[in-house]
Amino acid sequence: MRIAELSRLSGVPAPTIKYYVRESLLAPGERTSHNQAQYDERHVDRLRLIRALLEVGGLSVAAARDVLAALDSPETGRHKVLHAARRTVAPSRVGGHQDVAGRREAVAEIRALAERQGWQVSEQSPALTAAAEVLDALRRLDQDDFADQLDAYARAADAVAATDLEIVRKRPDTDAMTEAVVLGNILGDALLAALRRLAQTHRSAELFD
Repeated sequence: MRIAELSRLSGVPAPTIKYYVRESLLAPGERTSHNQAQYDERHVDRLRLIRALLEVGGLSVAAARDVLAALDSPETGRHKVLHAARRTVAPSRVGGHQDVAGRREAVAEIRALAERQGWQVSEQSPALTAAAEVLDALRRLDQDDFADQLDAYARAADAVAATDLEIVRKRPDTDAMTEAVVLGNILGDALLAALRRLAQTHRSAELFD
């Protein structure tokens, strides 16, 4: 198919498709002439994935490129799945704080939480670092009542993770498992955030109306 047909099927404007190709998010079509290329259904599927990552998952182009690289990696087995999972850890948006002592205390608190939960967590885990930065920010903003509920939040997270991994486990091969991890983490985070807001709306109506 030509780019006009690809645009129609995917709902992505042709200039945006060309931009995705330039940014290495989308493989170029098969060149048929100096200014013409042919595309196939794989391009349609990839464009849908790119839009989901950017528009629903809220990833930057650079982050989406990183995640897609993990999906396309020639690695196999457990290492590929874990590598892809690490790519989906969002960088901290807190920033701007240089209190090394406070950061160190937050890291220790998250490590202690993991031990209480019986979680096997690497010292170099990006998720551990991200959680510690958020916890540190909560402490600095005097939001200790949120920070003090770490165990309750961890139990909820553990239940979600169990559901996630049951879905991943049922996938037929490593590539399908990797896709489930990536999309489950990125789009699952967006889904959980929306469901949390719905639940808060319901609970607040019960408590305050």
